[in-house]
Amino acid sequence: MKTKTFAVVDLETTGHSSPKGDRIIQIAIVFIRNGEIAEKFVRFVNPGQKIPPFIRQLTNIADEDVENAPYFEEIAEEVRNLLEDSIFVAHNTDFDLSFLQNEFKRCGLAEWSGRKIDTVELSKIIFPSSASYRLQDIAEDLNISLPAAHRADDDAEATSELLLACQRKLQTLPSATIELLHKKSFRLKTDLAALFYDALKETRDKKLSAEYSVFRGIPYRNIESKNKVEISHFDYPVDDNQKTELLTKSFPKFERRESQFRFMDAVQETLSEQSEIATEVPTGIGKTIAYLIPAAIQSMETGKPVVISTYTNYLADKIVDEELKKLDLIFGAKLKATVLKGREQYISLGKFEELLTISEQSYDETFTIMQILVWLTETRTGDLEDLNVSGGGQLFVDRIRKRSERMAPDEYQADFHLRLVSECSSSNFIITNHSMLLADSNRSKRIFNSLSGLIVDEAHQMGQIALRHNEIVFSYTNWKYIMGQVGSEAEGQLLHGLFSINDRFEFANRSMKDGLLNSFTRFVEAFDYATAVLSNYEPNAIRKQQGNRKVYPLTGMKSMNKHFNKVAITISNYIDHAEAFIARLAKHQNNMSRSELAYLSEWTYWIREIKIKAGEWVEIFLDEDLQNFTVWMEKDLRSVPGSLVIVKSPLESSIPIRKLIQQLNDDKTGVVWTSGTMSIPNYNRYIPQKLGISDEVPLKTFEAPADFYDGAEVYIVEDMPEIQRVSQTDYIEAVTDAVIRTVMATGGRLFVLFTSQDMLRKTYDLITESEQLEDYALFAQGITPGSRMKLLKSFNQYQRSVLFGTSSFWEGVDVPGDALSAVIVVRLPFTSPENPLFKARASVLSDQGLNPFAYYALPEAVMRLRQGFGRLIRSSTDKGFFIILDRRIDTKSYGKQFLSSLPDVPIKKVPLQVMVNELENCYNGFV
Repeated sequence: MKTKTFAVVDLETTGHSSPKGDRIIQIAIVFIRNGEIAEKFVRFVNPGQKIPPFIRQLTNIADEDVENAPYFEEIAEEVRNLLEDSIFVAHNTDFDLSFLQNEFKRCGLAEWSGRKIDTVELSKIIFPSSASYRLQDIAEDLNISLPAAHRADDDAEATSELLLACQRKLQTLPSATIELLHKKSFRLKTDLAALFYDALKETRDKKLSAEYSVFRGIPYRNIESKNKVEISHFDYPVDDNQKTELLTKSFPKFERRESQFRFMDAVQETLSEQSEIATEVPTGIGKTIAYLIPAAIQSMETGKPVVISTYTNYLADKIVDEELKKLDLIFGAKLKATVLKGREQYISLGKFEELLTISEQSYDETFTIMQILVWLTETRTGDLEDLNVSGGGQLFVDRIRKRSERMAPDEYQADFHLRLVSECSSSNFIITNHSMLLADSNRSKRIFNSLSGLIVDEAHQMGQIALRHNEIVFSYTNWKYIMGQVGSEAEGQLLHGLFSINDRFEFANRSMKDGLLNSFTRFVEAFDYATAVLSNYEPNAIRKQQGNRKVYPLTGMKSMNKHFNKVAITISNYIDHAEAFIARLAKHQNNMSRSELAYLSEWTYWIREIKIKAGEWVEIFLDEDLQNFTVWMEKDLRSVPGSLVIVKSPLESSIPIRKLIQQLNDDKTGVVWTSGTMSIPNYNRYIPQKLGISDEVPLKTFEAPADFYDGAEVYIVEDMPEIQRVSQTDYIEAVTDAVIRTVMATGGRLFVLFTSQDMLRKTYDLITESEQLEDYALFAQGITPGSRMKLLKSFNQYQRSVLFGTSSFWEGVDVPGDALSAVIVVRLPFTSPENPLFKARASVLSDQGLNPFAYYALPEAVMRLRQGFGRLIRSSTDKGFFIILDRRIDTKSYGKQFLSSLPDVPIKKVPLQVMVNELENCYNGFV
């Protein structure tokens, strides 16, 4: 039997298009035989033209390197022969193979023919949780050496190692998983089926390991169940020397901090006395470990868990991955913690298995299924946030989220969410997020109902989460996507499958089918007309807004009620026909195949989604009681009606929080509210009042160590244009220049914080077009695929990185040590006065005789700036620069309130070039 040879190819070129005159400047081929790297072929190539400057910078290949090298015409036949009878491998075959084929054609040679493997496609399947699949990124992730990215020899060798790593990982998977991958692989873009087949032959006789279970033929990794730590008694360290001794167990170089000890005492007293306290705790005192120690002791004494609620899932995971390990050293025992998120965060294996049986799937769906099959052999939580999928794949992921507690009997044992819930009562800690905490307070059967305490970290974010909980959002694209799932009779679509089932058994007559189709048509017509009228609605205020994105209150729309009513009536009529059709088919489930049952289940799911949408339609467009709500429209003029979004939001965020507080008081649960920002200048109880925390609840403030911010400096760039006196275009150009020069001076590791997505996108586009930061990993919220936390993980992973973020990146993210060198504030974080929610709240304040700017706009902006500064310094050894480009902080009277909210650090007002020079000196070791 002939041994397979893999030819791993990488090209460096003068540009992207051979037909347009671009040429190869370096080619490398690495051969793999018998699972090992064999010989290599590496050549510089004379392109017969000057190498463009940005290519020289990217590849570090100069004209002098190639001036004596052969032209490609001289080596084309040799290269063509080397590739003969080999499997062509590249990290993006669409570029390397296509370019090479065009060059062969130009040289009068026949195109190469054979099998090809794209390691981008392969690595996405085999490593489905990796943050990025750029070669340098995935290589770093897998500890593959890549001395010089964008050099063909190094890139080809790294790609070879990546292929081998994928093959090794593949052979560790259960054979049933590999078999499912092989069945799906024939729909892929490159020839991965042979790889899966070879692995299947190697593993077919391998027994399933005990670490896996199988659900309807799908292997998945078991959740590791841990027993709660059994310590009969552990005295709280009342004496400060005892505290020092205890903390030294986890921190050998522990330095005593008075504020940390006093915060520990406050938490211990609150939990043991079942009382309530609000605390302002700055970074730098070891806040997390300080509340975990008394919380652990309280859990041991009561036998009940303490709930730790954080702002994001990322912070929840961080407590488990880092902080609890320190706690284990302190107590000399492994404490049990369960991370519990909202059920929609977890996969429904039953739904996933159903969709596997439906044969007609797009490339994105097939690819995502393969990623999930591998991921199921790794995940111990079933948390879908861990997957890195494409945009099209995300639509599939959303279909397999756990929506309800209704399950088939065999699903209970395999349900990730249910198994985690069952672990909660025997845990010392339940780590959750604010959203889950608030949602649980509305359940008839609460999960968090027998606790020994609750600690709400990043408490200032609770108000925003409470608002989102009661928001209702209409999205045109989301509605159209759902309608598309049930409305098409085309082959391969859901309705076609159902009609085929019906035709086989003749369950429903023709009139019933016609009634279903006609009612759907009437619904679509009413919907399209109503949304067209909405899309054309333009109040006078919209003309004042710059850019294509428009946001404005939805008022004076009563004349449209007849159109809104027609949608409500037609959708209700359609739902009646759809449910009658379902009921007719469901009577004969016992005679259906598994595939037919999957079609029926999928149809039922989508009709249920349409019923939810129908209820939302009525609440947004036909509910006349808007006393405590505001409604607004968002659209992008470049894509109407596709961009149409309408939001109905409550004005008051404290109502659901007060309900939670009342439940906790009734349960006699001690509650600690903690945040780095509870007060701001002139507003001592700003956050507690916003959250609805009683004025009787004490607010204690703890100070950071005196030397904690010694490594921080604030720069105000005094030669930036004044934002209110220049056009947005001119200001963005100045911001772009400042960002590029700052990044190059510091070597990256920057946050660039914006207040609008529009300005972020325009700045990012200018920077990428300039190609001056080509060697840096740029991550931009709303542009780079992935959630906020995925962007943050990617940013943390790479040394030369820059992250562009809007409002949510101002706060609630933790970037320790030298992972962050500077934070650039593009403009002061005021909410736009045109923001509909701001307008509605400002109107309420005005009616109360209060100044909306002084009582709402300014305090919110000051709080955000203070939180933004908090991203920079996370320990006393950190060094970082807080750079403010908006000169209003210096020229306006309210600027003093912003500056007084920051820690006592040096503030320098300097021109941009002076700042850049100082940063360069600092990062080159001259200061």
